[in-house]
Amino acid sequence: MKAIRGILLCLFVAVVVLPVAWVFLSAVKSNTDISASPFSVTVPPAFDNFGKAWNSQHLGPAFLLSLTVTLATLAVLIPLGAMMAYALARYRFKGSSFILGGITLGMLFPNLLAAVPLFLQLADANLDDTVFGLVAAYVAFSISFTVFVLHGFFAALPNELAEAATIDGAGHWSLFLRVMVPLAKPGIWVAVIFNAIGLWNEYSLAKVLMLQQKTLPVGLSDLIAQQQYAGDWGAIFAGSVLVMLPILTLYMLLKDKVQQAMLAGAIK
Repeated sequence: MKAIRGILLCLFVAVVVLPVAWVFLSAVKSNTDISASPFSVTVPPAFDNFGKAWNSQHLGPAFLLSLTVTLATLAVLIPLGAMMAYALARYRFKGSSFILGGITLGMLFPNLLAAVPLFLQLADANLDDTVFGLVAAYVAFSISFTVFVLHGFFAALPNELAEAATIDGAGHWSLFLRVMVPLAKPGIWVAVIFNAIGLWNEYSLAKVLMLQQKTLPVGLSDLIAQQQYAGDWGAIFAGSVLVMLPILTLYMLLKDKVQQAMLAGAIK
């Protein structure tokens, strides 16, 4: 058993950890060092690669746009998804199962299929190339996953707590905000983290719906297309680190909450 665990751990390190570490090492190396010795450690590190990546494709404005869109989408998506999931999980009404099935089926719909019709709709409403339009599209495409995740957490909460709060005089909103939401915090953190990762890395909708402005993945794509012909691999790796670093930091800060949520789900 220990041998199998060791083999799986080695495979995980080889497939996940080593490529990420190689990207971080290459981001602080000169182009000559990257070509001559790809796996060596350069001393002193070449931090000017980050300056070239930041300035060449306007990654600074792209970073701010990605941050704005991600935070704005989460600010709308999480409360909306929590309310929908709570209503579908805790209240029985005609058609609730059909509505839940329809919402969760949305996870199977590729967003690229709707990109062109969505762009035309937003253009008719003068919302193309706007943050509001992109946030609206992200909320629409992310709501299925959010409701699917939170529905399981709300459905697993004990009825006795809801009944006790109701007997104490709690109304529907008070029961939801003061009792159910705090109990479902692990699931809400899971929804926040996985949605944040997906939104931060989203490329196709941002490429189609934003004509003049660029999110960070689009800016990185343009940087790669430009610098690969110039042979500036250090700037490409530095741009990749700029895309990965915020979301890796978020995950490292909140990984305990994800583990707690998974453990809570396993116990239930």
